[in-house]
Amino acid sequence: MTAVHVPGVPVIEDGRLVSTSPATGAEVGRLPVATGSDVRDTVERARGAGDWWAGLGFTGRRERLLRWRSRIARRMEELAELAHAEGGKPVGDAAVEILTALEHIDWAARNARRVLGPRRVRSRLILAEFTGHLEYQPYGVVGVIGPWNYPVFTPIGSAAYALAAGNAVVFKPSEYTPAVGQWLVDRFAEVVPEQAVLTAVHGLGDVGAALCRSGVAKVAFTGSTATARKVMAACAETLTPVLLEAGGKDAMIVDADADLDAAAEACVWGALTNAGQTCIGIERVYAVDQVFDAFVDKVVSRAGRLTVGPDGADLGPITMPSQLDIIRRHIDDALAHGGRAVLGGPDAVQPPYVHPTVLVDVPEESAAVREETFGPTLTVNRVRDVDEAVERANALPYGLGGAVFGRKRAVAVARRLRSGMASINSTLTFAGMSTLPFGGVGDSGFGRIHGEDGLREFGRAKAITRRRARSLLPAMTFERSPADVARLIKAAKLMYGRR
Repeated sequence: MTAVHVPGVPVIEDGRLVSTSPATGAEVGRLPVATGSDVRDTVERARGAGDWWAGLGFTGRRERLLRWRSRIARRMEELAELAHAEGGKPVGDAAVEILTALEHIDWAARNARRVLGPRRVRSRLILAEFTGHLEYQPYGVVGVIGPWNYPVFTPIGSAAYALAAGNAVVFKPSEYTPAVGQWLVDRFAEVVPEQAVLTAVHGLGDVGAALCRSGVAKVAFTGSTATARKVMAACAETLTPVLLEAGGKDAMIVDADADLDAAAEACVWGALTNAGQTCIGIERVYAVDQVFDAFVDKVVSRAGRLTVGPDGADLGPITMPSQLDIIRRHIDDALAHGGRAVLGGPDAVQPPYVHPTVLVDVPEESAAVREETFGPTLTVNRVRDVDEAVERANALPYGLGGAVFGRKRAVAVARRLRSGMASINSTLTFAGMSTLPFGGVGDSGFGRIHGEDGLREFGRAKAITRRRARSLLPAMTFERSPADVARLIKAAKLMYGRR
């Protein structure tokens, strides 16, 4: 008898992880489930592969990473269709995600030597007889635990940078999108057939936990804040360092001098792209009183035109079926607390889809404001000025990204947001800019991917000093004399004793 699958719910059958479409229930992938010993063996094999990979040097790794980039680019339509089938993401959104991932592979490959390579560091007068040298050495094997909402862009944001830094990577894709993860690994193996430098292990949460305890030298995790805490606790057992990109509840501030058409367009994109299943998605808006009504009208007009459905629509299904209950609860709670639905509402939840919902006058203590919704919903609240907007935006423990629309005060307001990232007169753009670090504060995690900071996350700083001359002021030796100490004290007063 053929098993009946609940659309989008991963199941294990005969030792294999079965992935299905959240829209149709059609089987998309069937991957072998890794046991704890499988994970440990994979990591052990990766150690040897990592030594080989590190030995290629920056030039050898760059050439192979650029070949991986090119292989993905040439088969972009295939990967976009797979992401659409497995996660429900519209093909157009998947193409944009892949394009952004390609940019990150390209930047990491081309800039790793400049950022991480050996260089001389200037010494100061007190140790003028020494030269300083700095380099970043690879950890060895890095574990990457990826999410389902951006199954290409997000894990590549860690894996490509870790690989460029000289590490081998063992990748645990989300159980909701394992086929996409395996596709990326298979394309890498095609251009790097010599060693298993990038490998995948599949399964449910226990496989991720096994990866944390497998002896990897560092773990890069993207997912919910609750799971991030579990990852950190597991890694703490062996003092394995972690990079955590956790949940978000990003706010957008609309000032009185904002271009409202541009703000509404960007808000609808930032809040509703990928059916709102975006860690840096706009979930809250604070618009100053003077422009509140006009802004809400423009948002509702644009959001109300979006289509929802399986193929060719603007918004696809909710990838993780259990998320539907959270979205429904947040809408109901907002209305129960006195909020109003100016678009959508409780009837917007039509599994496996949720239609765009805009809620206004929602009290700050409601779940729709305080908890991550991860759906195509948006709260828009009125504030008297940007000071109140900043205060409300910063009131939550999350601190991933945010956006500000305005002219005169926009930069100053963006700097005041308690977040790792902010965009001005746009939304989500910092994710695609490969030269900038990506990450949050507070309950949104710590550590950075992307940019120079992202490369340094995957290399250990190694400091080296080298003597080049005899010490004129011997300090670090038992051979120093009382006269030497007197000269040291005199030098210290001359150099540091004046204001």
